[in-house]
Amino acid sequence: MKIYNIEPGESYKPTVVALGNFDGVHLGHQKLLKCGLEKAQELGVDFSVLLFYPHPLKILHPDKKLNLLTGHEERLRILENLGVEKVYLVPFTRRLADTSPEDFVKNILLPIGAVHVVVGFNYSFGSQGKGDPELLKKLAEKYGFQVSVINAQRIGNKIISSSEIRKYLLDGEIGLAAEMMGRFPTISGKVIHGDERGRTLGFPTANIMVDEDLLVPQNGVYAVVSEINGQKYGGMLNIGLRPTFKKEAIRTIEVHFFDFQGDLYDRELTVSLISKLRSEKKFRGREEIIAQLHKDKQLALSIIQKNNWF
Repeated sequence: MKIYNIEPGESYKPTVVALGNFDGVHLGHQKLLKCGLEKAQELGVDFSVLLFYPHPLKILHPDKKLNLLTGHEERLRILENLGVEKVYLVPFTRRLADTSPEDFVKNILLPIGAVHVVVGFNYSFGSQGKGDPELLKKLAEKYGFQVSVINAQRIGNKIISSSEIRKYLLDGEIGLAAEMMGRFPTISGKVIHGDERGRTLGFPTANIMVDEDLLVPQNGVYAVVSEINGQKYGGMLNIGLRPTFKKEAIRTIEVHFFDFQGDLYDRELTVSLISKLRSEKKFRGREEIIAQLHKDKQLALSIIQKNNWF
């Protein structure tokens, strides 16, 4: 997949382009991308995605926590795996935020060679989100390209959306989130040094530092899987305040992998959440917590094996 930073005055080959934030790249997004890919194959042109970077809310509301489902690099990897051939990265600035819908079409879509544009039913563009799919269709007629609008995708009576998935994750409902995403949700970050207390309990852990813009699910213990050096490892991950040991309210993310031997410090790690095992709890002592960790391990192993990870 090729990534282009759009430069003023540059011209690009004809393309079918998909528009959106694609946070989480859930099943609704995947339907849109599939439509775009099929249209590109029909027209004999490339299929591309246009993304704003950084996320518009980082510029418009810098004090607001984003709670993103996927980081930038992970989102790009998923898009590539789904058949996207090109990604156009548009630097998002306050000046761009003030661009009218028509200027967005003239100054961004037309220069990248858009011959067909694919958007979701609730897509908005231009200053204050004044542009919607209907306006985009009118501008397409004026400037000579086509538009496809993808209807809302549902599971039962729920519309698949990044917002709905965030609610599920904050409630610890991993299965419901995975159903909408079409894969298990992940936590990604850099492995940092901790206090190594898990090692003294017989369950050494890797402490993961997550980007502040990413969503962290509900506190608790989870069954997880990660790929390390090309091999998959099952494990269990704790999100929370470790009330048995810590008096200060510092939230940590720690993962223990079964049958793994090696050094993970300073590595970027992506962990798939399979299921929530239990809520975080305070134990009366060392023996009680070790006994619970062994129970957690057996439950995690049974869940991981049931999901055919190995």
